[in-house]
Amino acid sequence: MSTTANTTRAITSTIGAGVVATAAASVATMAVAAAGNAAGISLDIGGDPIPVAGFGVLTAVFSLLGVAIAALLSRFARHPRRAFVRTTVVLTVLSLVPDVLADASPATKALLMFTHLVAAAIVIPAVARRLAA
Repeated sequence: MSTTANTTRAITSTIGAGVVATAAASVATMAVAAAGNAAGISLDIGGDPIPVAGFGVLTAVFSLLGVAIAALLSRFARHPRRAFVRTTVVLTVLSLVPDVLADASPATKALLMFTHLVAAAIVIPAVARRLAA
């Protein structure tokens, strides 16, 4: 089998795992948001409520962006897994900055940051496992 075929198969496997992990992360972040809201944590930022479904949608959008990054790294990076994990950990940390700066209560900020970490804990390992070391 050719190197191109192996690379294509690896990218397809990575994308498949990423899509499944994205779905799981979207459901998980919506569940966390709903549980936080049920426990009395406001989902308001600047006086505007974030719908629970919004957590799932944004999780899906940014997780799929991460899957696209993984596919590109799989094709072009010398060590795709290492590059992916480093890149996504940095992006996860950066994703917390708007939450810290948000016009929201401390509990809301903590809940928002927790949803980012939940999504990252699901998607990053699932995708990284499919990438070549």
